[in-house]
Amino acid sequence: MGMSMSQRVILLVEDNSDDELLTLRALKKNNIMNEVVVARDGSEALDYLFCRGEYADRDPELLPQVVLLDLKLPKVSGLEALQQIRANGHTKRLPVVILTSSKEQKDIFSGYDLGANSYIRKPVDYVEFSDAVKQLGLYWLIINQHPSD
Repeated sequence: MGMSMSQRVILLVEDNSDDELLTLRALKKNNIMNEVVVARDGSEALDYLFCRGEYADRDPELLPQVVLLDLKLPKVSGLEALQQIRANGHTKRLPVVILTSSKEQKDIFSGYDLGANSYIRKPVDYVEFSDAVKQLGLYWLIINQHPSD
């Protein structure tokens, strides 16, 4: 049993490369060492989760530990992607954290209405990221567990 079994990926759905770098930096600073798979739009994220298209060979049993989902995405929006994630029996309980630059309450409420677990404002700030991770109890879920041997 290699690392890949115990070490599940984080799916980052983000089309802005600056935000991607900030998010990766915040993860690293929080000692979250999971491999990060980056999808550049909502449709690619859904292909990854549902093992379609270029991800058709992926093991469908290996769901990400968490999905970090930007709302403003090309092709399929973050809210549409979230809707499809929640509508599918296989992915409906997946922890989803919304990344949004929006200060609009309605965007935030829509996200919660569609089943987001938490949200983080962009640009991703390290402290806010820490809080969101702790608040979700994700800290214990996704922090790297080093084998004791």
